[in-house]
Amino acid sequence: MATFDHLIIGSGINALVAAALLSRKGDSVLVIEREDRIGGCMYTSDAVTLPGYHHDVMAATFVLFLTGPAHGALGGDLAAHGLEFCHSEHPTAVLRPGGSALVLSMDRAANVATFNQSGAGDGDQHAADVGGVEQDADFLFALLGQPLWSAGTGWLLAKQAWKKGLNGLKIWFGEALEPARAWLETRYQSADVQALWAPWVLHVGLTPEASYGGQMSRVIAFALEAAGAPIVKGGAGQAAAAFRALIEAHGGVIRTGVQARKIIVDGGKVHGVITTDDEQIYAKNVIASTAPGQLYEGLLGDQSPPQTAKKFRHGRGNFQLHYALDGPIEWSADGLADVALIHLADGVDSVSKSCNEAERGMLPEVPTICVGQPHALDPSRCPEGKAVLWLQIPDAPMQIKGDAAGKIKTTPEWTEKTREAFADRIEAILKNHIRNFDEIKLKRRAYSPADLAAMNVNLVGGDPYGGACALDQFFVWRPVAGQVNNTIPVKGLYHIGASTHPGPGLGGGSGFNVANALGASKKSKGAGA
Repeated sequence: MATFDHLIIGSGINALVAAALLSRKGDSVLVIEREDRIGGCMYTSDAVTLPGYHHDVMAATFVLFLTGPAHGALGGDLAAHGLEFCHSEHPTAVLRPGGSALVLSMDRAANVATFNQSGAGDGDQHAADVGGVEQDADFLFALLGQPLWSAGTGWLLAKQAWKKGLNGLKIWFGEALEPARAWLETRYQSADVQALWAPWVLHVGLTPEASYGGQMSRVIAFALEAAGAPIVKGGAGQAAAAFRALIEAHGGVIRTGVQARKIIVDGGKVHGVITTDDEQIYAKNVIASTAPGQLYEGLLGDQSPPQTAKKFRHGRGNFQLHYALDGPIEWSADGLADVALIHLADGVDSVSKSCNEAERGMLPEVPTICVGQPHALDPSRCPEGKAVLWLQIPDAPMQIKGDAAGKIKTTPEWTEKTREAFADRIEAILKNHIRNFDEIKLKRRAYSPADLAAMNVNLVGGDPYGGACALDQFFVWRPVAGQVNNTIPVKGLYHIGASTHPGPGLGGGSGFNVANALGASKKSKGAGA
């Protein structure tokens, strides 16, 4: 029986990045995926609402990929296989309950002027914040992307200490650990500016009070201003299709409907996998793009190393709502027609309240809502003259203990009735911000955390971030303190995905690092360093 150089379990962004790099290197690669499609959270469907409306059912925005090293290595090849991005000059905005709105541009000078008009000195502070990220970009993005437990990171820290001095480096890390609430409330005067940035911390699996949320928010501000909030032309599923074409063009093999049951380990070394159909597939290396529980307690079972993932915590669930609309949207504030992502939120306190309620198992009384209008960037998403909305609510409970508003009868599990009642709550908020909502609404489709978990086994409990992103299980401690980069104590076995460093998002960082560790790039020692 043939033996592959690399067998990859799962087909999310990290798995596809690794497969593309390794197959392009000339190695034999097999990707197995339990579902009947590849792409993980990159999934576009025209069967969500109405024919002709194409919805990204999970992930939508690719700013992390465009600004990351995986795109730098693969972007040209993927473009040759059909990957194309659509952009807007206005990546994000906030629309508050009172009707005030603030829009971010990709023009820093324009943002400085707008923010200074909103709050005295706020534009100058914005320039200082994003300028600071820009100045420290080499150091900061290396910490957020490259393998951390390595000689390369040690050398990076040494160079930064030489540049800033030990006390300067201490100051830098102290400010980097600042929560988003502290950053916003001590630096910005305008409630609108605070409200613009407050929800973004939720998109990295944090809360306004979590450590290093301020730094992550500044990184997001820099990235949005520099690269926007791009989406894939035709839908996120087209990114998966481009990866597939690239991998297969270099001889890689992708099989769907194949589920790994057990990783074969003998003598402390990996030898392949056994599928649920009892097929044995052999490989020199196995790369598992899975949640920790699936790897340590499932695929490895009694072969698991002493370190396990039993204490690994998953975060809040995600709720999605999709709309097919019959015409242009009349927002309650001007300047929002071409904005990629609009948050409906009132500020730091409203965001803190909603995510705290979700973390305590409650349906938030006033959830924080992120509204994407992909048709504004990519008209091919719906019939001409129509519109499509993508709503993400990043603060939904995995298991329900009650309703914070005391109005929805709940059970611990998400039911269709609970899902639709919560969707009604979200829709009522959305309706308050769109003047012609009743006239243009055609159909909606809601997905609860349980629905998302059923669609993707790695979204445990509907958590889209691969596990809680609190400091104790992030950076060198992700997913567990004993794991060294993407390796575990089984030779030839690697762990990638959102549950591993550098964490969640569509950056493909862990797949990139492991592929480099396996020789895809002579310039990087990668995950095993």
